[in-house]
Amino acid sequence: MGSKQLATKIDETIKDALDFFCEERGLKINRFLEDATLYKIEEYEDISSIRKLKKEKSRDFNSVLKELKDKL
Repeated sequence: MGSKQLATKIDETIKDALDFFCEERGLKINRFLEDATLYKIEEYEDISSIRKLKKEKSRDFNSVLKELKDKL
């Protein structure tokens, strides 16, 4: 997988905390930011999925059981 450079500005307090956090734990900042970004993207995708599920019609437990039994 290739890589691309990302340039951004963040609050200096956050940058200092990031530096300290990664240094204390022996982490590479680049890897930490990649992992954190992927985690956040997954969280947003999960939220989107939950919103879609809320719009679906729900079924009562007994009808689900009956359907499962009918398939056996």
